[in-house]
Amino acid sequence: MPKIEWDKTGERYYETGVSKGVLYPMASGTYGKGVAWNGLTNVSESPEGAEATALYADNIKYLNLLSNEEFKATIEAYTYPDEFAECNGEKALVEGVNVGQQKRKAFGLSYQTKVGNDVDSDLGYKIHLVYNCLAAPSEKAYATVNDSPEAITFSWEVSTTPVEVPGMKPTALLTIDSTKVDAAKLVELEKILYGDETNEPKLPTPAEVAALFNTAG
Repeated sequence: MPKIEWDKTGERYYETGVSKGVLYPMASGTYGKGVAWNGLTNVSESPEGAEATALYADNIKYLNLLSNEEFKATIEAYTYPDEFAECNGEKALVEGVNVGQQKRKAFGLSYQTKVGNDVDSDLGYKIHLVYNCLAAPSEKAYATVNDSPEAITFSWEVSTTPVEVPGMKPTALLTIDSTKVDAAKLVELEKILYGDETNEPKLPTPAEVAALFNTAG
């Protein structure tokens, strides 16, 4: 049996960046056409839960029970697509006039992060798919323009509701690694997510993603 080696050449992996954000507004229980989310600067994935509760019996620790895990995230951006307005609790009174504090629409989200190593900084990428999102009200800090101007950064705390996954527990997050999946099937997935000459962009369900990568070819 070979001895363990650390930090071998080509095995020093890392992830960085966030790009190719796509918003999929939900209407009547289904995701609508995806739209580009320009100005996306940060997506922080913040799972919660899976906390242990210790049970004791016979004067010893008997077992640990884990609470359910919930996926949350924080989205930061310099701007957001018009289609996100209703997800942000805004509704048009008339064209160009929005009313705040309205019902918030659910949405889906996809974005990419880069994968690199010590040999190749563009080794590949990961596509993150997030389902059943709800954005909480966020703070907007407007400041006077001065000798060190900065663009306003919008930020939203996002909660999710898990969706069904074939043969597994429900989840709100799927991650597809381009360095590990079939390249041709990845191209097909990206046609679904980003659209092409004949199809509008849409967010596939976990079952549809599983079926795509499980097909022979």
